[in-house]
Amino acid sequence: MRHRHRHGGRFHGVAAEAMRAAADAMESGERTTTRVQLEMPPQAMERLQRLKDKTEAASYAEVIRNALRVFEALVTEHEGGAEFFLKRPTGESVAYKIFV
Repeated sequence: MRHRHRHGGRFHGVAAEAMRAAADAMESGERTTTRVQLEMPPQAMERLQRLKDKTEAASYAEVIRNALRVFEALVTEHEGGAEFFLKRPTGESVAYKIFV
């Protein structure tokens, strides 16, 4: 069943339906997944493959789930006013602008 746009919500249509289904499943204790299909240019696919190999992830989905966790944590820290720095092997700290 496809819902038409609902006013007042952040997600509309199929996205809203998927979000509501996930929320309902969480409330009832069910485990649910949503299939997502991505179109990626060759360079992005190569990056995904390299990350999968380097991290010994079992699947592309595992790489993406891990990336989402890290990105979410960075966004949360940024919203709280955090700044990001890299510490190079030489001991030098360099500001890292993730969000510009």
